[in-house]
Amino acid sequence: MEIRKATSNDLMTIHNMAQVVFRHTYRDILSQEQMEYMMDMMYSMPNLEKQLEEGHHYYIAYDRCADSRNHESKDQTVTVVQKAAPPCGYVSVQYEGPDSEGIEVFHLHKIYVMPDRQGLGIGLKLFQTVIAHVRDLSSNARIELNVNKFNSAVNFYKHLGMRILLEEDFPIGNGFYKTDYIMGLDL
Repeated sequence: MEIRKATSNDLMTIHNMAQVVFRHTYRDILSQEQMEYMMDMMYSMPNLEKQLEEGHHYYIAYDRCADSRNHESKDQTVTVVQKAAPPCGYVSVQYEGPDSEGIEVFHLHKIYVMPDRQGLGIGLKLFQTVIAHVRDLSSNARIELNVNKFNSAVNFYKHLGMRILLEEDFPIGNGFYKTDYIMGLDL
C-alpha cells in the first residue's frame, strides 16, 4: 500500500470513492434525502475545492496488491501489463486551533476505506498517517473526530485509543442533524 498527500488534481478521485464508500457506510443509517444533502455538502467538487482552500489535508491510500499485474500467455511469450494501483481509501485532517487548555486540536473530518478493502489494515494506516501529520506540526495535540453514534466505526476508533468526549445532535442545515459522538485522542 502507498499513501500519498492529495492535491487539487486528486479531488475527483476522492469524489468518486465517496460515491461508493460514503453511501455504503450510511445506507442503513441515513435517509436518502439526508444522504444526498450530505454528499453534496461534503463531496461536490466545489465543496472539496473549498475544503482544500480552508486547510483540509487529504491523503489517499493506493492498494498496490489489488490486481497490480496481469499476465497473458501467447505462444510461450508472457506479456506483463502494469496497471496503476487503485485508490482504496482516504482521510482528511484540518488544524482547528488551541483549546482552552492550550492543546492544539486537529479535526479528522473523513476517514473511509472502500467496502471491498475494509478489514485489511488500510484504515489503521490512514489513521497512522494522520498521527504523523499532526506530530509533524505539534508536540501538544489532540485529534478529534465526529462519528455517527450508529456507525460501526465507533469500535474501530475505541480500539485505536480514542475516547468519547461529547455526544450531541448537530444541525447541518436543511432540517437535518448529525447524531454524533465527538471522540478524541491526545498525542
